[in-house]
Amino acid sequence: MQTKKYMSLLGLARRAGKLSMGHDTALEAVRKRKAKLIVFASDISQRTVSDFEYENSNVPAVRIEETIAEIHFALGYKAGVLAVNDENFANRITELIYQEENVYGDKN
Repeated sequence: MQTKKYMSLLGLARRAGKLSMGHDTALEAVRKRKAKLIVFASDISQRTVSDFEYENSNVPAVRIEETIAEIHFALGYKAGVLAVNDENFANRITELIYQEENVYGDKN
């Protein structure tokens, strides 16, 4: 599997301390209004997504095609929900996700 640019940028955000990983820490970032983007793994449950929709609809959210295991492999932390806590990282990651989604297209 080829590493996508947004996964590399998520790793950089993690090293910079601008990423909250996991359900509880990401939800806390949303509640404290630190989160600028929520990223969901493809295999996360709809109940988890609903938790974040209920908590705050102002934070943009995106579902990527990587699974929890692939996120674990790329970032070194097993999480299905990531909160990006920096506006610049969030904007660039969102941009790359949509660019690469158009390049790779739907696999279905």
